[in-house]
Amino acid sequence: MKAARVAKGLTQQELAELVGVTRQTVVAIEKGDYNPTVRLCVEICRALGTTLDGLFWPGEDEK
Repeated sequence: MKAARVAKGLTQQELAELVGVTRQTVVAIEKGDYNPTVRLCVEICRALGTTLDGLFWPGEDEK
């Protein structure tokens, strides 16, 4: 998720504001310390212009 956020030119704070969570929530998701709800995942994907598969289940070559 971090790579997609950076590629979109967004800070953690900006993404948090776009999806309605705190910056700390974005940090926790990026670190793998928090599993977001499906609803939040969809909001993040919309904000980053990607799909759930593309963001949360990268292909073998992207791991």
